[in-house]
Amino acid sequence: HVQLVESGGGSVQAGGSLRLSCVASGYIFTTYCMGWFRQAPGKEREGVATINIAGSRTYYADSVKGRFTISRDNARNTVYLQMTSLKPEDTAMYYCAAFHCAAYVGLGTWALRQNAYEYWGLGTQVTVS
Repeated sequence: HVQLVESGGGSVQAGGSLRLSCVASGYIFTTYCMGWFRQAPGKEREGVATINIAGSRTYYADSVKGRFTISRDNARNTVYLQMTSLKPEDTAMYYCAAFHCAAYVGLGTWALRQNAYEYWGLGTQVTVS
């Protein structure tokens, strides 16, 4: 039974930071690429960041590039999203997701699309005021 459980959301003032975590279980973590998505009220879900199996390659949406950092700890089956310089427009429900990928896969815009992903968490709320 695959589970992705996010945590670390909360309320923060503009300019602040948060670190989201996502713990995976029920599948072989080291055969899956991971991603973070977000969905604000009334808007479509958008891809924010993605990372390959080894953690050596990442790709970001332009809206968060330079402010957010995705990383993973394969020993802990956990993927992180470090968010800095937060803005009110970053307010959203944040989801982690997983898709089976090759070790050598190149990441790009395609890896920020929902249809690339097989498994999803239930989300954690981030509110920036």
